[in-house]
Amino acid sequence: MILNIKGSLLDLSSPKIMGILNVTPDSFYDGGVYSNENEILKQAEKMILDGVDIIDIGGYSSKPGAKKITIKEEEKRVLPIIKLIYKTFKKTIISVDTFRSEIAEKSINAGASIINDISGGDFDNNIYKIAERYKAPYIMMHMKGDPSNMQINPTYQNINYEIIKNLSKKIDFAQKKGVCDIIIDPGFGFGKTIEHNYQILNNLKLYKVLHKPILIGVSRKSMIYKLLKTDPSKALNGTTALNTIALINGANILRVHDVKQANEVIKLCGFLKENV
Repeated sequence: MILNIKGSLLDLSSPKIMGILNVTPDSFYDGGVYSNENEILKQAEKMILDGVDIIDIGGYSSKPGAKKITIKEEEKRVLPIIKLIYKTFKKTIISVDTFRSEIAEKSINAGASIINDISGGDFDNNIYKIAERYKAPYIMMHMKGDPSNMQINPTYQNINYEIIKNLSKKIDFAQKKGVCDIIIDPGFGFGKTIEHNYQILNNLKLYKVLHKPILIGVSRKSMIYKLLKTDPSKALNGTTALNTIALINGANILRVHDVKQANEVIKLCGFLKENV
């Protein structure tokens, strides 16, 4: 599996790391931490030195019950940071975490290469047109509901079947709109109970039927810290454990807060695979 990143090729035959850089004041783990240029550049440089492949920049918190913000506010948070990182670290691949087509287009023009859409096109399907226009890889996540209601008693008859069916329809629609490179994300924690999340992780290989790279985002999430009766700051060990399982079960991209540890997991799992 290969992604076209503005004419350069990113080979996913070995797993890749997407580092999370939130510039929101209210994200569940790192909200408000990176609030000025020096802190942002320091964190970006650390991720690059630790082996990151993609830096994912988001300005709109999607945690359960997160406040809605205007397009202007999201633009104000995101675009200057994309420009800053693109200018400072030219070779780094930047992804924008947004579901708004307007923000996606402006972000690509500012230096981003990938669109990461938590709604999979449900909130603004014009985003497919932007992905097609700029030949940008598009990350299509599954979410049941929206951040304001997604964790209010989410129910499924057969969660993996229903997610795969939903993503399959969206992939078909996006491809008809001209989107070339699609990555799928089953959406851990987005309209799922803790039990649902582990059912997805256990059966991740089923998602290979869609013939698309699989991105996994479990980093420091409540499926870890609630189960362990702790909090996000103490959920790194659990994150590492689940990322290991995800890689064994076929994940192609790990979306994480902690790049160094994810890189170590990829190296260990790669060596394990080579020595069957």
